[in-house]
Amino acid sequence: MQLLTRFNYLDNLLYETKAFWQLVAFEKRALPWDSQLNEWLMSLSDEQVTQLDNDQAQLQQALTQFIPQLSELNRLLALPYQQHHSEPLPFWLSNGIKGRKLLQLQDFVNHVDERHLPVLEWCAGKGHLGRILAFNGAPHVHSIELQQTLCEQGQRSAKQQDLAMTFRCADVLKDDTCEYFAAKQHAVALHACGRLHQVFMVQAVQAGCEKISLSPCCYHLFTDNNYQAMSDAAKHSKLALTHSDMKLALQETVTAPGRVAQIRQKEVTWRLGFDALRRDVTGVNTYVSVPSVNKAIFSASFERFCLWAAEQKGIELPTKCNYDMYLLQGQARKKVTDRIELVRHAFRRAIEIWLVLDRALYLQASGYDVVLREFCDKQLTPRNILIQAKAK
Repeated sequence: MQLLTRFNYLDNLLYETKAFWQLVAFEKRALPWDSQLNEWLMSLSDEQVTQLDNDQAQLQQALTQFIPQLSELNRLLALPYQQHHSEPLPFWLSNGIKGRKLLQLQDFVNHVDERHLPVLEWCAGKGHLGRILAFNGAPHVHSIELQQTLCEQGQRSAKQQDLAMTFRCADVLKDDTCEYFAAKQHAVALHACGRLHQVFMVQAVQAGCEKISLSPCCYHLFTDNNYQAMSDAAKHSKLALTHSDMKLALQETVTAPGRVAQIRQKEVTWRLGFDALRRDVTGVNTYVSVPSVNKAIFSASFERFCLWAAEQKGIELPTKCNYDMYLLQGQARKKVTDRIELVRHAFRRAIEIWLVLDRALYLQASGYDVVLREFCDKQLTPRNILIQAKAK
């Protein structure tokens, strides 16, 4: 399917179904849809909700009876994925790269392996990606990174390992980085967040880079709350995405360890319980967020959490307060929130593909042949989409 055709189909589908995904679950005190869907959702046990949430195909199939458009998603979201065999890297090269990250890097390199053009590595960190590309035969890697200490560590490693790399420290959102881009170059960016990869794309296009390869991440970071489209097609879309919508695209994660998941469940329950208390105390009947906090507080009591949260929001709580009652309200609210999020999660990959297609169409209109694919299994990272562009 052509990129523009796919985008238009997906754009229409998301617009038609926005009542199911374009909302903030925490703000709702009851399920907001028709009685049949609401009844089905409330009939699910918490275990069934978790099971469906961890199986995207099963979730879409289950919801299709209530949202028929979901039956179209598989053909609109499918991207090719070819697993490549990775030769083990020498210990001196892979040392210090954590297991899952190393596998991501190897899979990315297997798809973008460059042995002829010099490489520009964007938001490089310590240059792990660049070092593997240089080891594989890239004639030179120019690595751009914000943090001076990471540049120094990366340059030291490259020198010790006799790899053709040069590091430059730059704030790519503020500094003029145009000089780092060139026509005879392969520009690569693995998991640069939000506006970081958008700036990368624009400057690579302006320089006429022969090849551009990137895997986008965290689409909302360093951007305006209201999404600024890159392609003409997305600029003419009736959708108006916000940070909340873009964050939805990121909510498919590799399963967290059991204890981490339990703490997260408790945190959501307590925040919703405090929200019920705050509404009664202040009379303000809209959801108000509470700042992030060290997770150690969730090993204490719900009362202590409420006292901390009230202090953060400048609220004086009554001396006598039935915290147990509000905790029960939090548990009931969480049941609703989880089921709203379950429906929204059926659209998370669709939002991400929409955002990726916006970027792909921008590159295509700029004179590139563009291919979209998955570069690794989503168990390594759900952010596994690779955009590859080659100048015509």
